[in-house]
Amino acid sequence: MNSDEYCISCGAELCNDDIGFHKKMINRGATEFMCTQCLAEYFGISLEKAKSMIEMYRESGCTLFVKK
Repeated sequence: MNSDEYCISCGAELCNDDIGFHKKMINRGATEFMCTQCLAEYFGISLEKAKSMIEMYRESGCTLFVKK
């Protein structure tokens, strides 16, 4: 958990998956991030869909998502 990182939209504390998903969907070079919930709303998808996308990226070997 990156306790020093917070969502720029809602202020929620971010986890590694939130940061990885933001980098994957928006910009790998980003230094400020949105949480997965806010990104899902931004892209008009459900939170469940966003989480399934994270799992798909993790299983495909994307280095932005480490195995738990």
